[in-house]
Amino acid sequence: MSDNESHALSRTDSRTLALAALGGALEFYDFIIFVYLAREIGQLFFPPDTAEWLRNMQTWGLFAAGYLARPLGGIVMAHFGDRSGRKRMFTLSVFLMAVPTLAIGLLPTFAAIGYAAPLALLALRIVQGAAVGGEVPGAWTFVSEHVPDYRVGFANGTLTAGLTLGILLGSLIATALNKVYNAADLLAFGWRIPFLVGGVFGFLAVFLRRLLAETPVFEELRRRNELVRGLPILAVLAGHGRAVIISILLTWVLTAGIVVVILMTPTLIQKLFTIAAVDALAANSLATFALAIGCIVYGLAADRLGAARVVAGGCALLLAAVYALYLGLASMPQQLNWLYALAGFCVGVVGVIPTLLVRAFPPAVRFSGVSFAYNIAYAIFGGLTPLIVGTLLQADSLAPAHYVAALCVIGLVVALLLSRQRALAPLSA
Repeated sequence: MSDNESHALSRTDSRTLALAALGGALEFYDFIIFVYLAREIGQLFFPPDTAEWLRNMQTWGLFAAGYLARPLGGIVMAHFGDRSGRKRMFTLSVFLMAVPTLAIGLLPTFAAIGYAAPLALLALRIVQGAAVGGEVPGAWTFVSEHVPDYRVGFANGTLTAGLTLGILLGSLIATALNKVYNAADLLAFGWRIPFLVGGVFGFLAVFLRRLLAETPVFEELRRRNELVRGLPILAVLAGHGRAVIISILLTWVLTAGIVVVILMTPTLIQKLFTIAAVDALAANSLATFALAIGCIVYGLAADRLGAARVVAGGCALLLAAVYALYLGLASMPQQLNWLYALAGFCVGVVGVIPTLLVRAFPPAVRFSGVSFAYNIAYAIFGGLTPLIVGTLLQADSLAPAHYVAALCVIGLVVALLLSRQRALAPLSA
């Protein structure tokens, strides 16, 4: 590593990364806060005489609608990101999240407007899903094309840590609301506060992102008149099928770590190991924070050792950590906090996966390639993972660990192949 490469990021690069991470954190907070208020939303937006099981299904159906909208939103926004500029879509994505989030906080309930209430909520969730579909791949592309090549791992790790902290922020605010307000006040007005706050800060993020400059890579493509002609997604499918498959597999690994270890485990360990809900949720907050730290540490390692090698090693560590968590809790449930924190830290390897994704596609179709592979994989595997794990649990209490371990093996194999073949596209134009 040269003397220049040992220097820290420039002030401009640091500001770009900080604003990108801040906007990503706020956007993920806006998208995920729905989960923590699902019970109140179900009571307020559906008929009061609805059966509990049906109300739960309808509420989670509204949440799932956001995930189903991600691929379409991501593909459309990526199209214009490759044709018109990364910055415009990067700013638009946070705007499209801020508007519906604020609107949800102001939305009349079923008692006021009847069935128009859940229909309006459905429409707003679809817009939120489309925004997230463009935000995540757009943010990875934007920061990767801004920072020096030798800081791409750190940049993507930090950005992914910001997204993670958005989830943690939603959890902490929901917990605080339940402590400050009783059930009646929470239903009367308390549930609106997180959405209103998220919407307001989302508009602040829009303003801040307008201060950012277009990526040097896109500007160079435009200067050379090398922007993709026609539909970028068709160019991706016609000429970069291998990159799409690799990116889908790596995103599948990412979903296994996030969905199983971070999102599902708090509920699973309550049933499997008779751990109190309050203890499981507290440990989950600790694990989520450890995940954010892990994303940064793995990102720094990727810049020194290579992203493919770090993903391979990180997958091996995650495999060991997830078995340590589930086997350890079976015999030592009192060790929950440190076992879960260790597993959360090891999930931080997902912070390096974006670096492999952005390097898998050439600059002219990078946004579209990353967006298509990431959103398709997340929509499919993010939705199927709970069903698969739940089914496997009927036969084996270690099913969550087995599932994550299987995906770790896939990730390790893919990363080793990339490391040996060095088949990665240059970041610059």
